[in-house]
Amino acid sequence: MQEMTPPRIPDRILTWLVAPHLREEVLGDRHERFFRQVEQVGEARARRRYWRDMLAYLRPTFIRRKPSEFPQPTNTDMLQNYFKVAFRNLVKNRVYSFINIFGLASGMSVAMLIGLWVYDELSYDKHNKNYDRIGMLWQFVSFEPEKSSYDVLPIPLAAELRNKYPDFESVSLSVFRKAILGSGDQTFARTGNYVEPDFADIFTINLLAGSRFGADDINAILLSKSVADAIFGSADPINKLLKLDNKQSARVVGVYEDFPSNSAFRDVLFLAPWKLFSAIDDGAKRDRNEWDSNSYQVYVQLKPGADFGAVSAKIKDIRMKRDNPPRYKPEFFLHPMSKWHLYRDFKDGVNTGGIIIYVWLFGAIGIIVLLLACINFMNLSTARSEKRAKEVGIRKAIGSVRGQLIYQFFSESLLMALLAFGLAFVFVQLALPFFNQVSEKKLAILWANPWFWLAGLGFSLFTGLIAGSYPALYLSSFQPVKVLKGTLRANRFATIPRKVLVAFQFTVSVTLMIGTIIVFRQIEHAKNRSVGYNRSGLIEISMNTPELYGRYRTLRDDLRATGAVEEMSESSGSVTVQYGGTTDFTWKGKEPNTSPLVMSNFVTHDYGKTVGWQLKEGRDFSREFSTDSSAIILNEAAVKLMGFQKPIGETVRRSGRDYTVVGVIRDMIKEDPFKPVNPSFFALSYRDVNVINIKLSPQVPVSDALSKVEQVFRTYSPAAPFDYKFVDEEYAQKFGAEERIGKIAGVFASLAVLISCLGLFGLASFMAEQRTKEIGIRKVLGASVFTIWGLLSREFVVLLAIAFCLGAPLAYYVLSDWLQNYQYRTELSWWIFAAAGVGALVITLLTVSFQSIKAALMNPVKSLRSE
Repeated sequence: MQEMTPPRIPDRILTWLVAPHLREEVLGDRHERFFRQVEQVGEARARRRYWRDMLAYLRPTFIRRKPSEFPQPTNTDMLQNYFKVAFRNLVKNRVYSFINIFGLASGMSVAMLIGLWVYDELSYDKHNKNYDRIGMLWQFVSFEPEKSSYDVLPIPLAAELRNKYPDFESVSLSVFRKAILGSGDQTFARTGNYVEPDFADIFTINLLAGSRFGADDINAILLSKSVADAIFGSADPINKLLKLDNKQSARVVGVYEDFPSNSAFRDVLFLAPWKLFSAIDDGAKRDRNEWDSNSYQVYVQLKPGADFGAVSAKIKDIRMKRDNPPRYKPEFFLHPMSKWHLYRDFKDGVNTGGIIIYVWLFGAIGIIVLLLACINFMNLSTARSEKRAKEVGIRKAIGSVRGQLIYQFFSESLLMALLAFGLAFVFVQLALPFFNQVSEKKLAILWANPWFWLAGLGFSLFTGLIAGSYPALYLSSFQPVKVLKGTLRANRFATIPRKVLVAFQFTVSVTLMIGTIIVFRQIEHAKNRSVGYNRSGLIEISMNTPELYGRYRTLRDDLRATGAVEEMSESSGSVTVQYGGTTDFTWKGKEPNTSPLVMSNFVTHDYGKTVGWQLKEGRDFSREFSTDSSAIILNEAAVKLMGFQKPIGETVRRSGRDYTVVGVIRDMIKEDPFKPVNPSFFALSYRDVNVINIKLSPQVPVSDALSKVEQVFRTYSPAAPFDYKFVDEEYAQKFGAEERIGKIAGVFASLAVLISCLGLFGLASFMAEQRTKEIGIRKVLGASVFTIWGLLSREFVVLLAIAFCLGAPLAYYVLSDWLQNYQYRTELSWWIFAAAGVGALVITLLTVSFQSIKAALMNPVKSLRSE
């Protein structure tokens, strides 16, 4: 017959609730009353009354502890004792201490690196004093079939905003250009902005010498410190003269501190007056009063109290209210500086985010990696609980109360967290050069920032408390009688939390592994896409000096005569960049009231042979046909847009002039390689060109070929630097953001797996140690090394299988959503998930096998000797 006992749950509640000095008396009275009521009214009613009577003890009289039951470790000797015992335990268990400290330090270092990266991203452009009131003009344009967004505007818009809209405190036109800065025999190719005087009012420019230029200054220039030092060295640059593009002289009126690396203007190395640009640039002269020539930036600063949304609504239809509104229906709006960097993506007139998604992603990864390190600590501490059980029992037997034990275990946890924090600084300092190279940033530990130290120490304290909370509360709850009698045994559910945490680690590792593979697959998928031309040996040279214009035939003949050049041509822009297009394009069968954008490309003869484009139909431009001045070549996307079945010979009309289609080329990727190619046309022009394209001979070493090409250019423009770009390198930069994200994700995924393996190694080591006698008995009874290895590895393999079943669907969901950002994307093949699963299995077995095989090879005599 089963022995009758009081209800377990209310009994446990009373044990936890009632003060220790009253606990024995209260429980004894309640148990005696319970047994008496069983005899009087029956067991069922007695149990109900027990629940009811329990509520009577929810009073301060029974709950209030004596002061002695809450020993506060304010005494210096007590604190010293806590940390002395903690240090001894660390030294005594060197392997587990190393795993815990190294694991926590790795997690903290990852969190620090990610924190520095996130801080840098979130602080973009915040050095500007008027950060909250600065904006940039953008426009939505309706090109079929959706709205597109552009940050280029017409020149007259700036004056319109300045003169007719009182919400603006300052307005400035700006254009980014590369210029040749010459001083004496020295020339330097540098990038900078031509701006209006209000630019210096809008943005914070730290002048180191001289002064800013005024509204009447034309031939003036501001240099960044790095450029001033490169050109003038230690000499004073103020009032020195520079030659810009061998066209115009400019006087240095000031030197400013280089813009920070996390600034939208980090590549702006000089500032020159807009009036100077208008004087030397033919395009600016032509576009001065042209409302439909969108090639320039407009920056503004709102007056205090003005709202970006409200002002955007006022200026939205400025162009459509003027004469001859264009078919593409431009809608102007303000894009606040706070969103320039992180929220730059638009789709069909709606802001869809941007880099902010990666800020949240890596922030989450940093927290997860730190959590993995904390899980390792908690798992190893609870797994070794039986090793500390007797210590807890003896301490309680000689008078320690639970509060003191909790302080002791928390002191061990905090000591370990502080040691890990110090080691994490070493890791971060060593890793920063590599991390900066991968992320293309200039991050540094913020040694002089008190908030950084406050956050770091608070972070360590929080980590120590979280990591040590479960061990402290769990170990301190052991009952001394059971511990000292040797009857303390973990119940069958005791290992469930540990298994859940290990499964969580595996899930995170598997998810990150799959994610990393997919990111690199997406990059390779786009890289392997046919670009429609031959990048090998192709270089570009900007026509920055007037001596290069109008010399096409002689320059081409001179270059080819060197034997180092196969072909040369000129074009309106780079092979890897699409600069603009037109909606003034009609053809037979075009739907009325539609204005699709067709990208414009003006080239000289021999362009096709130079870049190696792939003719699909028809012919290339040829000097043999005098009518080619009215000829046009379309790409596949344009033919598809126009619906031509037989495009050769068709007539299209552009800007009031008829052109005959003579050829069709395969789509050339000039823009985003992850998106479809836009409809484009190519037409002959020797006037609207500013880039020289050169195909180097593969028979000549590249260095020798470049030297010969430079000699030819020196004969035309002796003072200009020979500034060239390899097209394949320029094209590779289109994958820069994705490759950086992939590399960073790969590094953090590897560290997450490493931290998980450290915890796995520690648990496997403890498991082998805990089951030493069992393994010895099994070996005596004939078990093989393989059998014992399987016995010790099986539990981890099962946990990995569960984690894979959780991680694979999670990765599929997240990555499917991420891939939707790319119109040209890879597939989520089953083998990727299988490869990640097999990889995780191999890593797990390698990690566990060392301890498993070591335990299996141990002499059973040693393990059974004490028996």
